[in-house]
Amino acid sequence: MDEKSKAKVVRRLKLLEGQVRGLQKMVENDTYCVDVITQTSAVKQGLSNVEDMLLENHLDHCVHHQMQSGQTKKAKEEIIKVYKLKRK
Repeated sequence: MDEKSKAKVVRRLKLLEGQVRGLQKMVENDTYCVDVITQTSAVKQGLSNVEDMLLENHLDHCVHHQMQSGQTKKAKEEIIKVYKLKRK
């Protein structure tokens, strides 16, 4: 992963870490359930965005390299594995 992409992913993960800590405080402070659920939804969307960034990087670099070096079966298996994980 190039440094710019890595920095973006790390920044987003740090933001999510802060959101999760905020969720913990919301629960500890007996915040209204719907408000907590709204925030958990935002965290899930944030994680999904991180996954998308990682997948795009994987396709651009790792899979591209695998295809060029004749490892098409490995590339295909990884793409299918990630696709199935994203559907869960």
